[in-house]
Amino acid sequence: MKRSSSETGKLGEELTAFYLEKSGYTILHRNFRIRGGEIDIIARKDDVIAFVEVKTRGEGSYESGAEAVTKRKRRLIIKTSLEYMSRFPEELQPRYDVAEVTVREGRVKKLKYLDSAFGGEDYFN
Repeated sequence: MKRSSSETGKLGEELTAFYLEKSGYTILHRNFRIRGGEIDIIARKDDVIAFVEVKTRGEGSYESGAEAVTKRKRRLIIKTSLEYMSRFPEELQPRYDVAEVTVREGRVKKLKYLDSAFGGEDYFN
């Protein structure tokens, strides 16, 4: 049975959240939305708050998950993270990560987690 793209995306997000928790992170929010932006996972570990974009792709896709996070998407993630931090102020260092999840026939084949995949300066460029 073929999964819909939203089911495949949820699978990638579930795996990434599991990976983060096993790596010592606390999940603060999932699918945090504001007008014009969304962050898949917001997690905390020590003094870092990670804003995580999860990209789930079929095996053999032409574009990697990180490549799919365009300049426009990075700006929206940063804008959304700034709103999050204003709503939930804490003394944490923000970091922007990307999780690349590869699936085949509805099963996860690989998770590649990219710490600091992009920086806040992307908001201004």
